Amino acid sequence: MTDAITATAPAATALPFGRWLAAHGQRVEHALERVLPPASMHPVRLHEAMRYAVLSGGKRVRPMLVYAAGEAVGAPGPALDCAACAVELIHAYSLVHDDLPCMDDDVLRRGRPTVHVQYGEALAMLVGDSLQALAFEVLAATAGNGAGGAASAAMVAELARAAGSTGMAGGQAIDLASVGARLDREALEDMHRRKTGALLRASVRLGGMCAAGTSAHGNDAGVPPMHPLDRYADAIGLAFQVVDDILDVEGDSATLGKTAGKDAEQNKPTYVSALGLEAARRLAGQLREQARGAIAPLGDAGHRLGEIADLIVLRES
Repeated sequence: MTDAITATAPAATALPFGRWLAAHGQRVEHALERVLPPASMHPVRLHEAMRYAVLSGGKRVRPMLVYAAGEAVGAPGPALDCAACAVELIHAYSLVHDDLPCMDDDVLRRGRPTVHVQYGEALAMLVGDSLQALAFEVLAATAGNGAGGAASAAMVAELARAAGSTGMAGGQAIDLASVGARLDREALEDMHRRKTGALLRASVRLGGMCAAGTSAHGNDAGVPPMHPLDRYADAIGLAFQVVDDILDVEGDSATLGKTAGKDAEQNKPTYVSALGLEAARRLAGQLREQARGAIAPLGDAGHRLGEIADLIVLRES
């Protein structure tokens, strides 16, 4: 199912940002529909639930970062489709598990009942497990889709680190252990660089890594692309969480598509609780500027990444 997942890449560079987002959102949606097992395939209920978890909307920020970073360094479209699907599958699995009663115990996700509410806790656990496994199967297919074997292996390792105990899963463990505690800014940043930032950073890096071995790797100024991408990813990964914390205070459930005020209700440490609302807003703005400054060496090739930085910081949901 992962041999040929690509949609036709739009001629994206001239598109206004809104149209670029819509085109790439449709592109990754079609690719996800192809890599996910059909709902009619045995075991039917598991595959139905996997599709429910993934194809339920969402901003698709992580795939957009893959595409924007990859296009900035001339990565092949087929490899980018594989990487974009892989990060979204990991993200979807993490949401399914995070919503379970043993974790955040949430009943609403993307404006719909969470997977465990819709399908039961046991099947929700298996949905998450299956999506995680599928993500690595899809990412391994980059080897036959323009990235080459060495780059593909490096990308699998990159995503594994981002999702594992030193990345997203480790950040969630710290989060669970920190309920009711007061974390200083350094500890809070460490937690969120793992829990949220690691997968966002991997999304940017995977987009860049898809260019390995192609003639477009690098740019006319001779700037190695991964350094500005890394600096950008560090800033935007943290900014995303700061804005999430702000929206949890200011937003409503209908707009957010998930339960608002959950962090305060569960007495979790956040940037708002640690810094105050206005200071958290200032920090988000500073991180946005850092992200934009980081990609200056890429010139016009990095403009989509700058637009995504604006989207992440200025979003309302």
